[in-house]
Amino acid sequence: MDEIRYSLKKFDDPRLTAKGERRAAVPYSGTKTLWFNTGTLCNIECTNCYIESSPTNDRLVYLTLADILPYLDELEDAGETQIEIGFTGGEPFLAPQMIEMLEEALVRGHNVLLLTNAMQPMMRPRVMDGLISLRERFNDKLTIRVSLDHFSAKVHDQERGKQSFEIAMTGLRWLAQNQFHITIAGRALYNECEETARSGYSALFVSENFSIDANDPVSLVLFPEMLPNSDPPEITTECWGILDKSPSEIMCSNQRMVVKRKGEKLPTVIPCTLLPYDQRFNMGQTLKEARKAVPLNHSYCATFCVLGGGSCSA
Repeated sequence: MDEIRYSLKKFDDPRLTAKGERRAAVPYSGTKTLWFNTGTLCNIECTNCYIESSPTNDRLVYLTLADILPYLDELEDAGETQIEIGFTGGEPFLAPQMIEMLEEALVRGHNVLLLTNAMQPMMRPRVMDGLISLRERFNDKLTIRVSLDHFSAKVHDQERGKQSFEIAMTGLRWLAQNQFHITIAGRALYNECEETARSGYSALFVSENFSIDANDPVSLVLFPEMLPNSDPPEITTECWGILDKSPSEIMCSNQRMVVKRKGEKLPTVIPCTLLPYDQRFNMGQTLKEARKAVPLNHSYCATFCVLGGGSCSA
């Protein structure tokens, strides 16, 4: 055991931590949310984007309707109907077939959650017309979650670039005026308590006449910060009792994400939205292959999920 402890590095081994303790793993309990990453290209480049989306990052290529159909069929075959289908990126509205993919998921009876920065890609006439048509047909079955990193333009723009706050607000106002079901994704800043953050967002929503409850953790999700160079503790099997947490609370217990990496012919299933590039977390090309336990051997597993209490679903 001493030799094993000496040779291991943190988060390397799916079975053991660097100290030689049994690493925690999360069993799969069935699909609550199936995510599709529509591609890593984005109209902006954020300072702390965990997936490194940008106008030039195409490591994950655009998904098409043909790409997602087999997975929607698999859900039906498994009896997993009327679940949540999530679309994320990059900026999903850059994907050429985004409206068609939304429509297919909605037609099949699923609830759909789409993550967007609500900026120029969403405000193109074809996209706006398509969204209005979907809202008229499916109403609140479609939820648009807008990334608004802070309730102040200053802090938001520090993360996303000059004038990005006001451009996003223009998109938010359009969504509100057209009666879309809107939620907000913000950041839980290290130097700001949750009460202060929710109070600030609440004042913004009231001033804009948005029907968003800032005190509802689903309507306003405050995601924990994830820094690539952070050094969180590893999660062992003993941690569940120490932290009074259950593996069923961790999002990889009931979520999976489909990605299509550049140069690969077929999409790949991975455990969650946070680990698109790490080949260690490839789970196969079908949902059936991905219905297995996930070892928590990545720093984001600790920072975001176990210690941060984060989950990307609604």
